[in-house]
Amino acid sequence: MTALMAWGLISAWAGSGQPKREFRGAWIQCVNGQFVGMSTETMQQTLTYQLDELKKDGVNAIIFQVRPECDALYESKIEPWSRFLTGKQGKAPEPYWDPLAWMIEQCHKRGMELHAWINPYRAKTKTTNELANNHIAVRRPDLVFSYDGLFILNPGIPECTKYTCEVVRDIVRRYDIDGLHIDDYFYPYPVAGVPIPDDAQYQADNRGFTVRGDWRRDNVNRFIKQLYETIHQEKPWVKFGVSPFGIYRNKRNDPNGSNTSGLQNYDDLYADVLLWVNNGWLDYCVPQLYWEIGHKAADYQELITWWNSHAANRPLYIGEDIERTAKHPDPQNPRSHQLPAKYRLHQQMRNVNGWVLWYAKAAVDNIGNYGMALRNGYWRTPALQPLMPFIDGTAPKKPRKVKFITDNGRKVLKWKAPKGKGWKDEAVKYIVYRFMPNQPIDTEDPANIVCMTGNTWFVTPDNNGATYVVTALDRMNNESQGVSKVLKY
Repeated sequence: MTALMAWGLISAWAGSGQPKREFRGAWIQCVNGQFVGMSTETMQQTLTYQLDELKKDGVNAIIFQVRPECDALYESKIEPWSRFLTGKQGKAPEPYWDPLAWMIEQCHKRGMELHAWINPYRAKTKTTNELANNHIAVRRPDLVFSYDGLFILNPGIPECTKYTCEVVRDIVRRYDIDGLHIDDYFYPYPVAGVPIPDDAQYQADNRGFTVRGDWRRDNVNRFIKQLYETIHQEKPWVKFGVSPFGIYRNKRNDPNGSNTSGLQNYDDLYADVLLWVNNGWLDYCVPQLYWEIGHKAADYQELITWWNSHAANRPLYIGEDIERTAKHPDPQNPRSHQLPAKYRLHQQMRNVNGWVLWYAKAAVDNIGNYGMALRNGYWRTPALQPLMPFIDGTAPKKPRKVKFITDNGRKVLKWKAPKGKGWKDEAVKYIVYRFMPNQPIDTEDPANIVCMTGNTWFVTPDNNGATYVVTALDRMNNESQGVSKVLKY
């Protein structure tokens, strides 16, 4: 299928309205080694280019991997610098920089959120051969077990939960992140004939569980609850997100499961994701639905429908695989790949409030014309983040002293921050809408947004007679009432 064919289908759709609020995320991973060997300058240039392109594509949140194996792509006194940054675990970058701090600044400058992505249990990948002296597996080998070439922090040891929560507390306390994100690695993905070596922990303290699987699930449940509480004790506005494997349970194991036949979160990874959603132990959920529509074991349409029906107690976003979507034809239209069909499914799911792209570079590289389709079609208008009233549902006050001034011949719209006490009331960014003469004022249509900014000014285009409306957003993207001003020369 040519890019032209794909775009022809998209442009036919593009006349309808778009949601004002939608999570549009992209994962930037380091564990694939894409940054190893890069100088500080080259890595910053690479990330700058990716962020600029993703911004053009409509992305409003970056999920950036900062802890792939109990290490750090940020300045940490707890864990060593990552080899996925410098090539050698424990070695600081030269020239020195802090990738997490830098990414936060760059994302916020572009109006994007930054969610710090950690792997909670993995302590060593298969390809890592040397650990730093201050790595947890070296300092405390009793806290990890080996499994199929990996080192895993043992979920059956409460001290491991405490340790990871300390790492997360340190990140949340010192960095202005918008979210803390974990992926699908809980107990290790099972390998046939390789048992999990946790007999000693189960025999020492099974807490009354007579089934080992129930005990393992309870270990993970306790961790998720404690991690959620740790984040919100430190900063209540930092969102905790989990991205589980795409199948919760198969129908053959559970009547409420999906009509699938793949690996299961509940039975194989000991991750009871629906319990976390229903108990409010996370703030958003991103199941990884990386399969195509029509996949025999894990059909995308079956799974997005299942998650829409079962995981609505917290904001639900869908993890999308760009390469597989671009590779497979639409079963109903072989001339197109599956992006148009998947987008239609999103529109039909009332509880699905966003996407996360796997992975960011695939969008930047425009595989299958995917990035351009977002930029010119599906995400062509800006989007605010979905609301989370369970954290805070009260809007800030509206901006003050909104006026036009002339600066070096330019008309500049200026305002002052509204008064507010505490994180729930303070404005952190602003939305500027523009309406041409005789155009109805409609701030619910995102096509009217011309700027999303942390500044308290906006240089206006030369639109005499246009009406501009400024609103304020707080930490949770609650939007104030607007203040309007007409531009007159």
